[in-house]
Amino acid sequence: MPANTTNLINFVFEIANKLRGPYRPPQYRKVMLPMTVLRRLDCVLAPTKNQVLRDYEKLQARGLEGDALHKVLARKASKERDHPLYNISPYTFEKLLADPENIATNLVSYINGFSESARVIFEAFGFESEIEKLDKANRLYLIVKEFADPRVNLHPSQVSNHDMGYVFEELVRKFNEQANEEAGDHFTPREVIRLMAHLLYTEDEDVYTPGIVRTIYDPTAGTGGMLSVSEEYITEQNPQAHLELFGQEYNEESWAICRSDLLIKDEPVDNIAFGDTLGDGETGDGHEGKNFHYMLANPPFGVEWKPQEDHVRSEHNTLGFNGRFGPGLPRINDGATLFLLHMLSKMKPAPEQGGEGSRIGIVFNGSPLFNGEPGPSESNIRRWIIENDWLDAIIALPDQLFYNTGIYTYIWLVSNRKPAHRKGKVQLIDGTRHYRKMKKSLGNKRNELSDEHIEELTRLYADFKNNAKCKVGLNGKREKRICSKIFDNRDFGYLKVIVERPLRLNFQANAERIERLWQEKAFLNLATSKKRKNQNEHDAEVEAGKATQQRILKLLKRLRNTRYMDRSEFEGKLKAAFKKNDEKLPVPIKKAILSALSERDSEAAICRNKDGGPESDSELRDTEIVPLPEDIPLPLPIGYEKDADNTALLELVYDHCEAYLAREVLPFVDDAWIDHSKTKVGYEIPINRHFYVYEPPRPLEEIKQDIRGLEKDILDMLKKVTV
Repeated sequence: MPANTTNLINFVFEIANKLRGPYRPPQYRKVMLPMTVLRRLDCVLAPTKNQVLRDYEKLQARGLEGDALHKVLARKASKERDHPLYNISPYTFEKLLADPENIATNLVSYINGFSESARVIFEAFGFESEIEKLDKANRLYLIVKEFADPRVNLHPSQVSNHDMGYVFEELVRKFNEQANEEAGDHFTPREVIRLMAHLLYTEDEDVYTPGIVRTIYDPTAGTGGMLSVSEEYITEQNPQAHLELFGQEYNEESWAICRSDLLIKDEPVDNIAFGDTLGDGETGDGHEGKNFHYMLANPPFGVEWKPQEDHVRSEHNTLGFNGRFGPGLPRINDGATLFLLHMLSKMKPAPEQGGEGSRIGIVFNGSPLFNGEPGPSESNIRRWIIENDWLDAIIALPDQLFYNTGIYTYIWLVSNRKPAHRKGKVQLIDGTRHYRKMKKSLGNKRNELSDEHIEELTRLYADFKNNAKCKVGLNGKREKRICSKIFDNRDFGYLKVIVERPLRLNFQANAERIERLWQEKAFLNLATSKKRKNQNEHDAEVEAGKATQQRILKLLKRLRNTRYMDRSEFEGKLKAAFKKNDEKLPVPIKKAILSALSERDSEAAICRNKDGGPESDSELRDTEIVPLPEDIPLPLPIGYEKDADNTALLELVYDHCEAYLAREVLPFVDDAWIDHSKTKVGYEIPINRHFYVYEPPRPLEEIKQDIRGLEKDILDMLKKVTV
């Protein structure tokens, strides 16, 4: 971060401390954020203020008023000053200070003098009520005076849009710390955004064509960092590019800051929608029906999507793949992948479909790599993306890189217009050691990416080489380790196979097993009654049940104390005994008796169902992870196992699993079989496993020496305590 930017941030915080008393530190943001935006706009308009007032007077003299007058002023501003921003009030910060007695009224008048696109920003901040509060507390004049200080010169010639982004983001982060909130909900470190921009626009020559028109979208726009950095990155190399920025943000403060940034740059501020991207109705998708060339996002991860659950599940169930959430839904406690599904729904048609295609960059934590059982969960989301050949690359980033969390994060690059040499492939890049330690931590952020690291990770991606080694790593040092690997799409898929073993039980009517009958619900229920209205009938039914229990126990005790190794043989003896004693043997009671009198026995005969097939033993059930067969066609239709038209595909999967069983399981347990009805396709991306490097443990003698040293230190400390 530039030194002048750091000084500016520190000075603003000095001003914030003057709010102490009427405001508690967590409330400073209510004043400081809108005042910083207001001062920025004031500095931007200062050079042309007098000209705007003259234009305003002339237009009034011509009889123009209302919307017509404002349209002319906006058009002149855009044409003459590269932004549609203007203010028709006579006030500036200096003139506000000239009338201390009426500063509150004049400040409101000053804000109302802005063009509508700027006024809505301060409405989002709710700033008018704060002006009233500041005035009553006799702090308004002081705060305006401090912001009028020449050291708070926020004109773009002094503080670029790029640096202003740093200012806003650092203010938001610090104010969030005071309020004990999550700064990461609002923005991403700028060097991470620059890395995403380098990766997203690498190997994409079209964007550098002079005069090209491209759209960029962020569904979790925050303060607009990803949009701004993307625009800067592209225009630096292609000044003739026509870029349209779109976004959506649900936090009013962040939304207001983002709009103010675009307003100054003459970007259409209405392209930044307000509301919950995953929601419904007016608060839902603010760009419904639109698609975009490029999309970037850092969605909140590890955050539950309970507030949006009803709408998301409804869309998933009713629209399926015609909606945004067709493949499946993640766990309720982490909705990050829902944003990726939303972005995928906004891809332009692929080139092979006659479209231009899209590229997506999104930041995740580790959960989307492997969480979710095979089925309509994160696993199916991964499966849908990979089998459609949209996953391009995943870059593992260092830990302690973000302001609000120290965990490892990952950039996913997703595209439906991969170049030919990347088709059917996924690149994994290990950038976990590409960082340098910061001189001073910012929240949980202790590491940062240098320009050298960004260039190195971009090079690894562009080179697209398997087993490529790093040229630079921790703190810029050269490291001899593999940082890039290339995989086929199917390498991440697998079949989750349930291997069953037969149930084998012996049976014996001894005292110990008969006593277990009191643990069986069906047997206990014999001595209960549902009759509540008539107590006599209730008691009579309970007593009859107890009598039945005693007859059954007596009957079982009369059976020979023989151990039966075949359930069918024992069932025959049991039925005969009940029939001989004129006692009924209902199915629930028979099951309870068989359960109580049985024990697992590997030497016993297999228990069989009514069709003669073996029953499975749940305690011996095992799960096998079987690699996808090489000859299976991808993509596999989701739900293929339930479609009668996929018999050939089913047979191919069955044969592959049976071959695995014969090769890997039957040599060790020859009575096992696969329950094919439970076979499911899953996908996971074990990126850490692929880059794992074994480090041998320390020598035992070295460990012993450390322990002896610690023991000596402890004894020395104890001696000091006892003296």
